[in-house]
Amino acid sequence: MSETIKHREQVPVSSGGMRLDQVAAELFGDYSRSRLQEWIKEGALLVDGKTCKPREKLLGGEWLTLEAILEVQERWEAEDIPLPIIYEDEHILVLNKPAGLVVHPAAGHSEGTLLNALLHHAPELGHVPRAGIVHRLDKDTTGLMVVAKTLQAQTDLVAQLQDRSMGREYEAIVQGVMTGGGVVDEPMGRHSRHRQKMAVVAQETGKHAVTHYRVIEKFRAHTHIRCKLETGRTHQIRVHMSHIHYPLVGDPLYGGRNRLPKGCTEELQDALRQFQRQALHAKRLELSHPATGEWMEWEIDLPEDLIQLLDVLDTDRIGFDHYE
Repeated sequence: MSETIKHREQVPVSSGGMRLDQVAAELFGDYSRSRLQEWIKEGALLVDGKTCKPREKLLGGEWLTLEAILEVQERWEAEDIPLPIIYEDEHILVLNKPAGLVVHPAAGHSEGTLLNALLHHAPELGHVPRAGIVHRLDKDTTGLMVVAKTLQAQTDLVAQLQDRSMGREYEAIVQGVMTGGGVVDEPMGRHSRHRQKMAVVAQETGKHAVTHYRVIEKFRAHTHIRCKLETGRTHQIRVHMSHIHYPLVGDPLYGGRNRLPKGCTEELQDALRQFQRQALHAKRLELSHPATGEWMEWEIDLPEDLIQLLDVLDTDRIGFDHYE
């Protein structure tokens, strides 16, 4: 199954002297520049009926004709997996990802992923790279994600991520008692020895990464915080919080040993020991709708396991204060 797209646009005289790929990106803004460059090289995007190179300069006045076939991605199987959808229209889909759900197939996870579920829910996503997934949440992180249902929506949402206009806020429970909020502005890259981990690295080798955080509530040895991402690096909140010595509770990669407050209850010890995922939830999402331009916002409640952990931490604090 495939879909054919056709477009024809005239190059403005004011664009004379610009490269073909640059002009194409302006005239066919629904598609990414890398995809347009591929189409130019394949001969799917012609200049006055002729093939040209992406870097070739235009005079202005030429006609660009785009006729390309979007093939369905056959590599991944559609699977009937329940999707907790918060909002959906013909352009985007917003969902509340549960813990334990891998977002994208990879080695060891070719089935049972969010991508497999999306292909079953909306088969047309087979025409969109990565079934419309534009950003990811780690397997055991819960909360809000947006998915693009068309190429045009995907291009727009990726641009919002890149220019940082899309708002994403998280809530987390960290080990240690913070004195207040702050900003972590530290470059990130792959860990030098443990390749499955990310780390704060030298400026010249890392990618720019900024996390804003503020305190919601303090407990005897833990803090409930809100984080806002300025960038979206892999494991960013987990790495940045660990870097400033406030690792997330339950984090198997960056958390280290549980920090127990003096004289804590057996209930709290059990709760912390049994919390086997990073205590992180994508709480809020805001973006400009890729088709209408309308500003849209969603906020989702914390999952039950985080609520229960907060209750136990609060009970421990109240009990200790009373004892004191």
